[in-house]
Amino acid sequence: MARVLTSRAEDFPRWYQDLIAKAKLADNGPVRGTMVIRPAGYAIWERMQAEMDARIKAAGAENAYFPLFIPESYLKREAEHVEGFSPELAVVTHGGGKQLAEPVVVRPTSETVIGEFMAKWIDSYRDLPLLLNQWANVVRWELRPRIFLRTSEFLWQEGHTAHATREDARAYARRILHEAYEDLMVNVLGIPVVVGLKTARERFAGATATYTCEGMMGDGKALQLGTSHELGQNFAKAFDISYSSAEGGREHAWTTSWGTSTRMLGGLIMCHGDDNGLRVPPKLAPIQAYVMIVKDGEGVGEAAAKLRDALRDAGVRVALDDRTDTAFGRRAVDAELRGYPVRVEVGPRDLAAGNAVVVRRTDGSKAPVAVADVVGAVLAALEADQQALHDQALAFRQSRTVEVGTLAEAIEAAATGWAKVPWSAVGVQGEAEANGQGVTVRCLLRADGSVPDSEDEPDLVAVLARAY
Repeated sequence: MARVLTSRAEDFPRWYQDLIAKAKLADNGPVRGTMVIRPAGYAIWERMQAEMDARIKAAGAENAYFPLFIPESYLKREAEHVEGFSPELAVVTHGGGKQLAEPVVVRPTSETVIGEFMAKWIDSYRDLPLLLNQWANVVRWELRPRIFLRTSEFLWQEGHTAHATREDARAYARRILHEAYEDLMVNVLGIPVVVGLKTARERFAGATATYTCEGMMGDGKALQLGTSHELGQNFAKAFDISYSSAEGGREHAWTTSWGTSTRMLGGLIMCHGDDNGLRVPPKLAPIQAYVMIVKDGEGVGEAAAKLRDALRDAGVRVALDDRTDTAFGRRAVDAELRGYPVRVEVGPRDLAAGNAVVVRRTDGSKAPVAVADVVGAVLAALEADQQALHDQALAFRQSRTVEVGTLAEAIEAAATGWAKVPWSAVGVQGEAEANGQGVTVRCLLRADGSVPDSEDEPDLVAVLARAY
């Protein structure tokens, strides 16, 4: 396999690009910074979508759709917001062969346009909370693009909600953070995340608080996998999102926004991948079991088809590879690259002994299993390997995380992993100094690991790292 992929230890960025290409996950688009997501990659994204969508709906939000184009004037109504996104905006000045009366922006995010319609739809406290989500594409013009991690156009979900009180808005932003984002990342993607509060310097433009899920990648760097924002009344005042209270007064609403994107695919690759390719957690995998005919004849095809059907009947997402005109070794390498959790190899020799070979992608183990026991063996492997991938990632993160007492020590530790340091030893000035050396404060935590309400709380812990 070393001839197929660059070793992670040798050149991690090159390994990442090699894996995406060789596993046929995505390709670069014709415009710099864009990407084409190939069927193998999109199938994983669809599974992420389905799992995330179910969690968002369980939290009470409903899906809607808002326009791709936003009047430039909308963004200018919330000054901090437009300032934060200005360098990344794609602006359309001509349409239909004519110059537009007002330029329109290709959405970088939709707080402004959704705020406009929230103001239209909300009149009374009875209309609250208004809980919306949309699945869409957005554009942020990237100077240093990398497939899945930073592209000029990417796919995501963005939630936007309006509430009667600050407390309700904060509770909902945190509900999404934990019940949708953290739960999906830990229990489906198998990525152990640190959940915390962003500093004011790292906060979303226009927000009053930003909460984040941070994962450690295989090279020790951090990746922000999802964020949830309290927007206070900033957008409500800019767009007059107001309501008649039960007491008869007119009040501005409190709003939130939150999003996850195809960046999760990049995180999946860099967290779980190895020198043989991708390793997809079984709960996420579009194909959980891959039944492969080693060599046809002597009843092999019929036996393989029966195993496929039995696995499907047991609730396993399964596919059959009967392409015996392609060398088995090449097909096996492709299956490794794509990270199918379990392979069931059926050949004449093993079948004659009443067996098939069960291969587990997580640890590379191979074992002959009686045909009658294959379904049970596959189900057990899927359950065990879902946990194993999470546990391996957690052990790696713990091994690359150190607790230090000074900013200098934290910056030094960030060369190979994460550092936990008292926030009081960093502060705003120290954060700027760290940024100058390519290190960022990923998030702030309370001493017990819980998420703080404000960076002004005493005894907070800062997590510092280099990041994607």
